[in-house]
Amino acid sequence: MQHQGPCSIGAFKVQKMKPMRYIIFLCFFFLAVQVNAQKPIAVNPIAKNNTKPKLVVGIVVDQMRWDYVNRFSPFFKSKQGFLRFVNEGASCNNTMIPYVPTVTACGHACVYTGSVPAIHGITGNNWFDNVKQKNVYCVEDNSVQTIGSSNNSAGQMSPLNVWTSTLGDELKLASNFKSKVIGISIKDRGAIIPAGHSADGAYWYDSKTGNFISSTYYAKSLPSWVTNYNALHRPDSLYTKNWNLSLAASVYEANCDTDENGYESTPFGKNAKHLPYNLQEYIGKDYGKIASTPYGNSLVLEMAKQALLNEYLGKDPITDMLAISFSSPDYIGHAFGPDSWETMDGYIKLDESIADLFSFLDQQVGKDNYTVFLTADHAVANIPAFSKKHNLPGDNYDDGALKTDVIACLNSNNLSPKLISAVSEYNIYFNHSVMDSLAISNDKLTSLLSNFLEKKPMVLQVVENRKAAMTTLPQSMREKIVNGYTPQRSGDLMLVTKSGVVDGYPTGTSHGVLYNYDTHIPLLWYGAGIKKGTVNGVTYMTDIAPTLSTLLGIQMPSGSIGKPILEVLK
Repeated sequence: MQHQGPCSIGAFKVQKMKPMRYIIFLCFFFLAVQVNAQKPIAVNPIAKNNTKPKLVVGIVVDQMRWDYVNRFSPFFKSKQGFLRFVNEGASCNNTMIPYVPTVTACGHACVYTGSVPAIHGITGNNWFDNVKQKNVYCVEDNSVQTIGSSNNSAGQMSPLNVWTSTLGDELKLASNFKSKVIGISIKDRGAIIPAGHSADGAYWYDSKTGNFISSTYYAKSLPSWVTNYNALHRPDSLYTKNWNLSLAASVYEANCDTDENGYESTPFGKNAKHLPYNLQEYIGKDYGKIASTPYGNSLVLEMAKQALLNEYLGKDPITDMLAISFSSPDYIGHAFGPDSWETMDGYIKLDESIADLFSFLDQQVGKDNYTVFLTADHAVANIPAFSKKHNLPGDNYDDGALKTDVIACLNSNNLSPKLISAVSEYNIYFNHSVMDSLAISNDKLTSLLSNFLEKKPMVLQVVENRKAAMTTLPQSMREKIVNGYTPQRSGDLMLVTKSGVVDGYPTGTSHGVLYNYDTHIPLLWYGAGIKKGTVNGVTYMTDIAPTLSTLLGIQMPSGSIGKPILEVLK
């Protein structure tokens, strides 16, 4: 018989043995196998804890600077609002916006697409469409109708102008459209863009009727719970409370600018120049004023609670998403500035609202069953006159003044003002048809306007958008311009102002530029899958959607360019 080589049993090689030794070896071998089989199998701790949350809640605070949490935290009444994020969740302390313009529509689009205007297409709150040759509002859609109001223009809105998928869209796709996705805000764009294309609903506030409304893009009529909420006429009952200080006046005196300043706006009438504000006169008459008070946040919070209850969000293992945008801080900030009593008091009251939301989520969804993030769509500049008072750089130069200067330049060179189609968000749009008919080259018009505008004391540089990557600005600034440009919806030239220059009026302030006071935003995390800690490295607004996609185990939005922030994930 042919000789056989060593046989292999498991990892052991057995040479030819005497019968008794072979029997003993086999006994020990199978005993070892049996003992080993009784040992528990090690579980990957990451896999064990990788339970998807039943609900994701996205909170965007419209116009919030990163430093507000630090500045106002000593005065928060509860540790369960902003401080629950700080003490029990994760904080990304250096989150930046990587594009311009830093305005509401672009910010909400970036948070939920993980992308930038160059890709998702939302290049401003408004823009001039170079293809359609007309001005466009970011969420306008004349193919749909308003539901919930006779004010039809207020509801002819949809996510039609967003070119990419959103986090909500990807959540829908991953669940075979069984996930529920809902957006709520005072502003239409703050509800519609975050909710995405395939949302179950988006609801925003109609300032003429005091109701939350929607469009036929989502449904033929409002859900009964929205109709029932509108029937409460909550703006009127909130107006009865007036706007009073949350803390002693001495606290605001020690931590804010003086309460009454000529450089602040007066949204409640020319004679209402300081806190407290009497709001009862607006009952049944003016429902728009509530947006400029902390009670605008109250309306959004109440609607969010109703959505959670009536849409049964987070009640089954299929992950749902609720996108909340608090718009009132933007209205307050524009009017009174970041150093005002109104802004500080607004954030103290917003902190109470967030604590209330957390408590509601704990009760309705369960503390370990949901994940919340909080960020901002943009930050804000100081009021220029405030800056000047403290010897800081500051000035005004709005789109109206820019357009006047551009036309003056053309007139002085015997050129037609029709060479310019529009001026918006510091973008100058050329009318290429007129340029062709007058034989005016792109280089000639660019050179003419650049040389003229760069002599203005408020102007740092004029950049040709198509060539922004080659401009002499530092790389991070060049990239913001490149990321904000798309040929269909952007201008030919972008005006870069000097630091502290605000696109606004003599009173109040604004945002929209590439400096840190507009681009440095908060990013806070809490809940299922979130690891407690602090991230001090630079992160970007574009990283939010990829981080959530990683947490949920779903595809990133189609145009996402960000990276998951792994430091905040368990």
